[in-house]
Amino acid sequence: MSACDKKVLWWGRSDVNYSRNRIVRQLFTDFGWEIIDFSPRLSAFGDIEASLIRLPVVDLVWLPCFRQRDVNAARRWASKKNIPLIFDPLISAYDKQVWEKKKFSEGSNQAVKLLKWERSLLQSADYVVADTELHADFYADVMGVVANKLAVLPVGAEESIFIPQDHNLNKPLKILFYGSYIGLQGPDVIAKAIELYNGPKVEWHFIGNGPLRQQVQVKLADRPNVTFTDWIPYVDLPSQIAQADICLGIFGSTDKTRRVIPNKVYQALSCARPVITCFSEAYPALLRQDVNSGLFFVPAGDADALAKMIVKLAGQPDLVLSARKDAKQSYQQFFSMEILKKHLVAILKNARC
Repeated sequence: MSACDKKVLWWGRSDVNYSRNRIVRQLFTDFGWEIIDFSPRLSAFGDIEASLIRLPVVDLVWLPCFRQRDVNAARRWASKKNIPLIFDPLISAYDKQVWEKKKFSEGSNQAVKLLKWERSLLQSADYVVADTELHADFYADVMGVVANKLAVLPVGAEESIFIPQDHNLNKPLKILFYGSYIGLQGPDVIAKAIELYNGPKVEWHFIGNGPLRQQVQVKLADRPNVTFTDWIPYVDLPSQIAQADICLGIFGSTDKTRRVIPNKVYQALSCARPVITCFSEAYPALLRQDVNSGLFFVPAGDADALAKMIVKLAGQPDLVLSARKDAKQSYQQFFSMEILKKHLVAILKNARC
């Protein structure tokens, strides 16, 4: 069977327009695979529904991000058909509820039950896909997934829309943050950095909504050089990135912050814009060591270090301009669609697809 004849069953009531899903689906399309969508009405009984509607013969079942609740039914169906099941969770439900949101205290009955449940799900998949090596380590160490069932596929960016655009540097420089204002992103750290900032005049632009927005907006209410915008259409993000001179990544102090590379970093690099973000070993070692990577790292949760980094860059506009080329080069070398294709080819080869 040639690659153009192959079919992947996209299982679960997922948001196919979510960035990670759009990119993975594009990769399959580029390989010539046909994507068959199956959204069970009830996740727990998806295998029964799949059998009743007589789904076509497929070569692979792909469980997209956040669909832990679909694993058991998909596993039963795939096992009967002797078809590999690959799960791309992106985040851990246990990590989110216990360590990030602190909905359940670690060691509580609820947390223990959640951990046991998620461990069984991840261990039952034929392969578990992580977005970074550190996230793969998390699945191995905390979830007990054996190493030969783990694979890494970076998130990347949609290169059809996140493309470099030529704009002169703004005077004053424009600094952009966009996100959902959660603790992992550290918008409160950014707000504190703005209060501490003591350098050349810059403009700050926040885009998005979320739990910490009101706190940040109140803190910065008396600053005329700070603007807030609600969520904008996804397709309009590239133009906002292009109009900025520096993009901000994430700055929270959670363990998860250190394991991930957020969408906004991939997208800004793809648009050839330099990024300031917290230091993390999730980034390739060469990027962490290269002073000309287009990435400028500061310690997690350190508002003072962030303020000083912006002072440094605002005082060297030529450095900001040259960092555009470095940012694009870093993206092409480590995170481009061509690099992602190589990762996915290896995953499919190991799954014997």
